[in-house]
This record gives sequence, structure tokens and C-alpha cells, in this order.
Amino acid sequence: MKMPVPLRHNFVLPLLAGGLLLTALPSLAQQPPQPVEAAARQLLETETQGLPGRVEIHISPMDPRNQLPPCAAFKAFLPGGTRAWGQISVGVQCESPVTWQVYLQARIAVQASYLVTARPLRAGQIVGPADLSTRSGDLAALQDNTLTDATQAIGHRTRYALAQGQPVRGDMLRIPAAVQQGQNVKVVSRGEGFQVSSEGRAMNTAAPGEKVRVRMPNNQVVTGTASVDGSVEISY
Repeated sequence: MKMPVPLRHNFVLPLLAGGLLLTALPSLAQQPPQPVEAAARQLLETETQGLPGRVEIHISPMDPRNQLPPCAAFKAFLPGGTRAWGQISVGVQCESPVTWQVYLQARIAVQASYLVTARPLRAGQIVGPADLSTRSGDLAALQDNTLTDATQAIGHRTRYALAQGQPVRGDMLRIPAAVQQGQNVKVVSRGEGFQVSSEGRAMNTAAPGEKVRVRMPNNQVVTGTASVDGSVEISY
């Protein structure tokens, strides 16, 4: 008498076939990190052109386990009010065939020489060549308006006493103002791929490298940096 085949044997072949089919299915496609990181680096290299010294760009890797669909066209950008300097975020937007955007962390280091005091200086003392020395380091790690050229400091009086070895900033010296309060000034706005010039009225007095608030014809108030030529620069 023929014995019946156990029911469990009837499911072996279907389960095996199903397992083979599942193995054969491709994994979900996702965005490779390299093109995204390359787009961010290209933007930062463009934005840092003309900076003094040696520029070093460090970009944190994008998560390779991201669930973003693959992109064919990228556009990198800096968030509003961000300049390529120090620790920043860089945006990368996909424009085709789908749309999404991510932010990568980046660090911009600017290795260059800057001025330090060679000896203690009294308040009101006129700075001479022997009062200054240079030191090398990351300008992005220093306070804004740190001076890099001795001609920017020599001949100007100190606002207060300075210790030996102290980095010299423009606001430590009585440098003649480049912009006077109430003066009409040229405002130059720069960003990725564009430059726009306009005019406004300065709301405060500032030496080169110091911040200036400017009231525009539409009553909007913007903040920029005073230049030696008396214009105000704004970076986007």
C-alpha cells in the first residue's frame, strides 16, 4: 500500500522558488554620495577663490545609506547669509529627474600669516614696524577683521593697551573710517554666479573690515562689510 506524502513536502519547492525570486529582485536604488559631495566641493572652491593663503576644504561624507532616489543634475548652494569660511553647512539640490535637497557639513580653513604684537603696546601708542610680528595659522579660527598686512596697522594709534603676542584686529586701532554715518554708499551684493550693485545710506561709521548697516531706498536695512574704497560688500 502506497503511503501518502506528508503535506510539508508539498511546500518545499514553492518556498524554494519564492526564495530564489526574492533574491533576484534588485535592491532599492539610492543616491551615491560621491556626486553630491563633488557638487558641494566645486561650489566651495569657487566661493573661496581670492582668499589669502592656502585654502583647505573638508566636507563630511554623505550617509551612504540614504534613501534618496538617484539624481542626474545637481545644484549646490550656501544658505542665506552664509559665507565660505569656518564651519558651515552646504546645500545640494537635485533638479532632475526628481527634486530633493540635502545639507552637508563643511569646514573651510584658510592657512595664512597674520599680524601679532611683537611687544606690549600702550593705549594710544602709534604702531611701528618693530611693534609687529607675523604668525601662521587658520584665519577662519580667528576673530573677524584680523589684519594680515603690516601696512594696515603701521602709523595708527592703538585704542587700548595690547599684550605681547596678541593677534591684531582692525578694531584695536584708530584706523580712519572708510564709511561715515549718513553717507551714501555703494552696496555690492555677491553670491554664486551673480553680482549686484546698488546704493543706500550708511547707518553707522565703520573702518575697513568693520560691519555697516545700510538703509536701502525701499527702507530695508542690510548689513555688510566696509571696504577700503568706501563701498559696502554683502556676501550671500
